[in-house]
Formats: sequence, C-alpha cells, structure tokens
Amino acid sequence: QVQLVESGGGLVQAGGSLRLSCVASGSFFRFNVMGWYRQAPGRQRELVAVITSGGTTTYADSVKGRFTNSRDNAKNTVYLQMNSLKPEDTGVYYCNTKPDILKWGQGTQVTVSS
Repeated sequence: QVQLVESGGGLVQAGGSLRLSCVASGSFFRFNVMGWYRQAPGRQRELVAVITSGGTTTYADSVKGRFTNSRDNAKNTVYLQMNSLKPEDTGVYYCNTKPDILKWGQGTQVTVSS
C-alpha cells in the first residue's frame, strides 16, 4: 500500500520561509503528477501546487511567486519551498497525486503568525 509522509511544517512569522517534504513509497512515483494541497481551518482542502513527472510546475494564484515545487524522483520525494509566508498560508499541507487517488497522509501543520 502506498504511503505518503509529509514533514517540514512549523510555526513561523509572516515573511518567513519553510520547506516541506513529502516521501512516497512505491515505484509509481516517478510517473505521476504530484500535487501539494492545503486545508485551512474551517475550509475545504485546496490544491496549491502541481508538478509533473518531468518537472513542469503550476501554482494557485494565491501562492504564485512565493512557493516553489520540486521533486527528486530517485528519492520518491516532492518538496515545497515556501517563502514570504502570510498568515493566510496557515493550514495543514498534504501531498497526493493529481487527481488525488491515494490515501491521504497525516499532513504537516504550517502556522504563520502576523
């Protein structure tokens, strides 16, 4: 069974940076489009960044220019570099395929204080 394990979250002040990681088990990884999703308190989970197997990235308008998505297929890992963080970036961040077909991991909490 494929497992997704996210890490790297924490508490930062507005303007700060964090780097999230997501390790996926299974050899499927390198062939899949991967996404980073976040769920803010009281809101639905939303897709914020996508990376194809070849490394092409797309971003939600709310994070464009501040977040950078990357992947290391040899390590079955995707990363999300988050800069210039804002309080509205607060939430639990998850990775999954796009569309999301795998069992969700536990996510990693990101809290940005003003």
